[in-house]
Amino acid sequence: MRSIKIFALAAGFVTAVMVLAAFIIPKAKAPEKNKMIADGKGFAVIELFTSEGCSSCPPADELVARIQKEDKDKQVYILAFHVDYWNRLGWKDVFSSADYSKRQNEYANWLNLQSVYTPQIVVNGKKEFVGSEEGTLRNAITAGLRTNPAAALTLNTQKGQDHITIQYRVNGAEKNTDLLLALVQKAAQTKVQRGENGGRTLSHVQIVRKMQSLALNAGGNGSTTIALPEGVNAQDWEVIGLVQNQNNGEILAAAKANFTATANMGK
Repeated sequence: MRSIKIFALAAGFVTAVMVLAAFIIPKAKAPEKNKMIADGKGFAVIELFTSEGCSSCPPADELVARIQKEDKDKQVYILAFHVDYWNRLGWKDVFSSADYSKRQNEYANWLNLQSVYTPQIVVNGKKEFVGSEEGTLRNAITAGLRTNPAAALTLNTQKGQDHITIQYRVNGAEKNTDLLLALVQKAAQTKVQRGENGGRTLSHVQIVRKMQSLALNAGGNGSTTIALPEGVNAQDWEVIGLVQNQNNGEILAAAKANFTATANMGK
């Protein structure tokens, strides 16, 4: 009889310990369904507005060159737009264009800015900051790569004697969106003779040399041609395409292609 009581007491003690442990030992947390995970499907479009006539611009040019080298295997697209409003101050930037100054002013409207400046960076058409702010740029790239794109863009290119033919397909684009196609020279150097950078040799990457904007049709498919400058070496050039909302400037998809390659990006 005594042994039965002892067994009953022991069993009761074990049960009490197990109940107490259930309250003390934390349960494993269920995974957060809505947690943002870097899955490699996102993209970051970096638009740098710069000028060879601006003494504050070389650090920004150097920063995007480092980013290009570090992130060459990621969905990171760099476009360097050389604006023309510095040209009147002693040095004409050979890569500059009034079209690129116009694009920068479009961002000023989209982002409710009082004025434009150089160097300025805009990422994915949504966030702008001083072009030499490395930490801000790296954080913006990380955020872009973690965000699933709203649309998808495919580019096919074929080089002719004096032009390049681009076939494109866009899926998932919203209303009021355009396709921007940029002809990009991957690298160049300039020995600046006058102005704020007079006497310096400046290195540039991802220089936009021509830009074409196309309204998308209902199917999102089409083709176009871009004339090429003389003496173009196909290995040193590429095409970058952006699908952009014309109401707010947000970039919905991006892709790039060499002159003889196909690219499937942005989804």
